[in-house]
Amino acid sequence: MISKFYSILLFVLISITCTSQKQNTQAYNIRNNFITEKPITTNSHAATLVEIKPNEIMAAWFGGSYEGAKDVGIYFSNYKNKTWSAPQNLIKPLIKEKDTLACWNPVLFKAKSKTLYLFYKVGKNPREWFGAMITSKDDGTTWSNPEYLPEGILGPIKNKPIEATPGVILCGSSTESVEKNEWRSHVETYTEATGKWEKINIENNQNFDIIQPTFLMHSDKNIQMLFRSKHNILITSWSQDSGQSWSQTDSINVVNSNSGIDALSLSKKSFLVVNNPLKQGKDWFNGRNVLDVEHSKDGIHWNKIFDLEYQPEGEFSYPAIIQTSDKKVHVLYTYNRKYIKHVSFDVNWK
Repeated sequence: MISKFYSILLFVLISITCTSQKQNTQAYNIRNNFITEKPITTNSHAATLVEIKPNEIMAAWFGGSYEGAKDVGIYFSNYKNKTWSAPQNLIKPLIKEKDTLACWNPVLFKAKSKTLYLFYKVGKNPREWFGAMITSKDDGTTWSNPEYLPEGILGPIKNKPIEATPGVILCGSSTESVEKNEWRSHVETYTEATGKWEKINIENNQNFDIIQPTFLMHSDKNIQMLFRSKHNILITSWSQDSGQSWSQTDSINVVNSNSGIDALSLSKKSFLVVNNPLKQGKDWFNGRNVLDVEHSKDGIHWNKIFDLEYQPEGEFSYPAIIQTSDKKVHVLYTYNRKYIKHVSFDVNWK
């Protein structure tokens, strides 16, 4: 009788375990390709993407001889019916005061007003660059002339903005100081109706070196940011007033190799982050040979879903992630500085 009781108990426990495992977040229908297998520049990096029409995507990145070279401009491609268009140059390097300045870190964003924005940086390096943007009213068919942002305003530094309040674009930004090599993050807001920019400080009492914020929406008022840091872990900060103030800046137990990340809110209680989950090695690129997708229900505790890349060496970095109208998730990232790789998948997060 006792033996039978324990057999039944064991069966129940196994059934509960299997049910629990089935409820774990899973990715399926995983597809991957390069935007182009014949890049038109030697170096390609820092991709961004946005849904311009239902299930149609525009991507942009910077390309040239090498990062910071005088021939580095912004390039783009469109994705429709599972096919990428041939890449084209969109923005050329800026000639200013008899010098030629490279373009950096494009960021695409389509506002609720239907205006499509392309934010980017111009300059010799990330310590001296300045912000710029162009806009489109026809989903990227035509664009405005470049507009250079006010002094001290950089726009979204790497990752897509959010629009918690209609007409107010919330941008995660950051600076890298020339003298002390400090990394500091802040938030910038752009009000479409007035064209006014404002800067919002982030509480950072522990003096974390943090850059390149990405947003998670827990509610219209409760917003979280995740940051790249110099500390081999991700840092987070919170706002309870739709991004107007930020506090509770602290580390979370997610290893990162001092590399760019991006995050996505699937719902108010389900989130993805694309991350290089290794500690940084001797050289800046060490630890970028593994790139994964992780899931969380609270923005604090994260579990890996699957690896986008897991190789003995190489650089797979600077991801960008969105979800299109058909609920498919799309990720772009740098592949050994030569290609921009695209991975799409469905996700079961219930």
